[in-house]
Formats: sequence, C-alpha cells, structure tokens
Amino acid sequence: MDLVVEGVCQRYGALDVLRDVDLRIASGEIVVVLGPSGCGKSTLLRILGGLERPASGRVLLAGAPPPGCLNPLTYVFQDFALAPWRSAAGNVALPLEHLPMSAAERAERVGEALMRVNLAEFADAWPRQLSGGMKQRAAIARALVVSPAILLMDEPLSALDAQTRELLLDDLLRLWRETRFTAVYVTHNLAEAVRLGHRVVVLSRRPGQVRDIVVIDTPLDERRDGHPALIEASARLWSLIRDEAAIADRELVDDA
Repeated sequence: MDLVVEGVCQRYGALDVLRDVDLRIASGEIVVVLGPSGCGKSTLLRILGGLERPASGRVLLAGAPPPGCLNPLTYVFQDFALAPWRSAAGNVALPLEHLPMSAAERAERVGEALMRVNLAEFADAWPRQLSGGMKQRAAIARALVVSPAILLMDEPLSALDAQTRELLLDDLLRLWRETRFTAVYVTHNLAEAVRLGHRVVVLSRRPGQVRDIVVIDTPLDERRDGHPALIEASARLWSLIRDEAAIADRELVDDA
C-alpha cells in the first residue's frame, strides 16, 4: 500500500506552516522527513495519520493493505505514550480490544509482537519498571500488533541516550528486513536519517516545503558508521539545512 500526498498545505490562523507538499511513499520504503526546527515535520505526520485536516490538498492510500492488516496507519510517538496502569503486554493489546477476535487470538498477536521487539520476557512488567529503550520497544510492538500498512514515527528515538538509540536503530533495521514495513520517519537527527532512510525528504523552514529529496542507494544491511556513501549523504543533508537550522535556532532564542 502506497501513501500519496497531493498539494498539502496547513495554516493556523495567519501562520503558514506547510505549503504545497507532494510526496509518494511506496510500499516497503522508509521515507525520512528532515528539516530545521519548526518547519512542520510533526504537523505533516499528523496530517498523514488523519489527526489533522490540511487547509488544502489531500492524503490518499493507494493499493491493497498487506495480508492480516488490521489498521492501515499506526503511530510510534516520541514519548512512548504507555498507560502506566497496564503491563507491557496490556499496552500492546490496547489497539486490539475493540476488534472482533478471541482472547486466544489477541494473546497470540501480543506475544508475537513482543517477541519481534525482544521484549517477550518482560510482558508482565509495568512501564515504570522498563528502561527508556524497553518502553519504546513496547510502543513499537503496540504499533506492530495490528500489522499496519504504514508506520508513522515521530522522532521515536530522540528521548533515548546515544547507546540505546543505536540499539533501537539496529532493531528497526532488523524488523524492516523481516517484514519490509513501510514507514514515514520524522527526525532532526542526520545519523538516523542516513541509517534508516531509502529517501530523505528535506523540508524548508516555515512554511515547510519540499526543498529536496536525497536518495540513499546503499542497502540498509550495509549501512555502518564510516561508510563513504553515508558520509556523503550526511554532508549533503547538512548543507541543505545548515543555514536554515541556524535561523530557526535564532528564532527559538528570540521567542524564549
């Protein structure tokens, strides 16, 4: 299933946030959205997921969902968004509870999702007992349990320390190799962008427009620190956003 974005604009009152965004995310592709602070990355993701209506333009799903898909689109949030009164398994089960399935089928799906993120042995743990990385793994399992057509990921690793972030990047790459999921991944981190993205969409500062799309041809399995193609892609991305990032940073200081 492809995700098609046609002429999407967004504004809040007099504030112009996004302007004429056109994209097509193909099935099995990870598209990273990158840009300076305040350029509308998270706003675009909310529009893709139907949490906001654009001022103009439209978002379409093209093609059939994958076998077993229970929900075409699902989110992975930056702050984990786990219910503290539920165990890890209970949190993963949440998206299934309104669906017509047996308790046995629900338990099987939850167990498989936890196993895929290496969290099966912590199924009964409470969120307060989990490390940051484990919480995000639980959040990813909750997204995967419905076998989504497309994952929408809003800076999912930004709240984690550097070592945990590297481990989660490895996990995401392993999951992609296993299932070839489709994802739109919002980040401000160049290293994440070049490790995960088949294509990196660079937005301009507000109002966010597609300034460039950088294609990274190196297979995901071959992406390691120091790889010449990744160094080149990272340098190109930084050259595209450096000046606007400096301006955005100064705007944030002035607004404080």
